[in-house]
Amino acid sequence: MKLGYTILYVQDVPRSVAFYEDAFGLSRRFVHEAGMYAEMDTGATTLSFVANGLAKSNLPCGFVENSPSGPPAGFEIAFTTANVQAAYHRALAAGALAVAAPATKPWGQTVAFVRDKDGIVVELCTPSTQA
Repeated sequence: MKLGYTILYVQDVPRSVAFYEDAFGLSRRFVHEAGMYAEMDTGATTLSFVANGLAKSNLPCGFVENSPSGPPAGFEIAFTTANVQAAYHRALAAGALAVAAPATKPWGQTVAFVRDKDGIVVELCTPSTQA
């Protein structure tokens, strides 16, 4: 088995696509004409967005919607980059909320955290040397 894609439930799919293009330099792979689903090109694993309304129809048990005004959900997505400082400032300039400025961890990896327009935690980090 391998990870096929990650889906984030968001309030506004086109807004999320535009934000991830501006903040993280991703390219859109597919945006459904109804604006309820989109995919970003991130390499081997696709990052997708689904509108909260569509997610609710798929999950009759319900879920907690992401929100920038409340505590973040218990997960994060991570993007690797050689220049975490530049990526962090680019994300902030695009409207991301600062969580933690770049810092070097004891294992040598540089890591920073921001929250996107829906309050989802995004880690910006150098590639892990613990492979």
